[in-house]
Amino acid sequence: MNRTLTRSLYAAALLAGGALVAQQTSHDLGFKDTPILPGQPWHVHDSDRPHPRVITPGSTPGAPPSDAIVLFDGHDLSKWVQRGRRADRGKLVELKWKVENGYFEIAPHSGDLMTRDYFGDCQLHIEWASPEVVRGNSQARGNSGVYMMSRYEIQVLDSYNNPTYADGSAGAIYGQWPPLVNPVRKPGEWNTYDIVWEAPKFEGQKLTRPAYLTLLFNGVVVQNHKELDGPTLYRAVGSYQPHGDAPILLQDHGYPVRFRNIWIRKIGEYDKP
Repeated sequence: MNRTLTRSLYAAALLAGGALVAQQTSHDLGFKDTPILPGQPWHVHDSDRPHPRVITPGSTPGAPPSDAIVLFDGHDLSKWVQRGRRADRGKLVELKWKVENGYFEIAPHSGDLMTRDYFGDCQLHIEWASPEVVRGNSQARGNSGVYMMSRYEIQVLDSYNNPTYADGSAGAIYGQWPPLVNPVRKPGEWNTYDIVWEAPKFEGQKLTRPAYLTLLFNGVVVQNHKELDGPTLYRAVGSYQPHGDAPILLQDHGYPVRFRNIWIRKIGEYDKP
């Protein structure tokens, strides 16, 4: 047999083998004769296990995926309400935070901003910038906060060359846990928080699961599935009180901090597409 024929037969065999493998794997959707996974109702590679729903990721880094709720797209604050301060504390008032150039800015001493919708377990993306002109120091410099469920604060602060108490710096779970590192950008530059929030769970008056927070600050893990002691308090330790889903709150601490590109995803349960 000549070499040309041998090579042709070998190539044909490879093609036939590849077709056979493709035919086998294309129908290989799982098994029912494998062990049951510990703590789950499913076999390893279970053919009946629900498939995850398909979503479209953001077209660029930081852009919202297709299943996100866009809370601010650079144009208006229609997804938000404002809570007054002092005499109007707790009441809803006219929106005074200003929108311009694709961001919105705190109107100092006008009151906190809250989402109209309520959220529990979620993934939150938010970008913020402290004032470019530096005034003050420690906590009196670019201070704000992102409150999950209106109770649990992730600190926003100009922490660039600005010493303060560790559990009050940018990326801290305020009053509880400092960030693992400080990756803050210079004043006036945009910072990014990517938050994974696991809400506390209650049965009646009993806490059955505390809250947990994972935070990527400018792409860096600064809170790693950290358990919270309770709601945020100043110079005190909070304790859990039963509550349900609640708004995201952005704090007016008296400084013109800016925010942009805010979106949120509700986190569902496994095997429930």
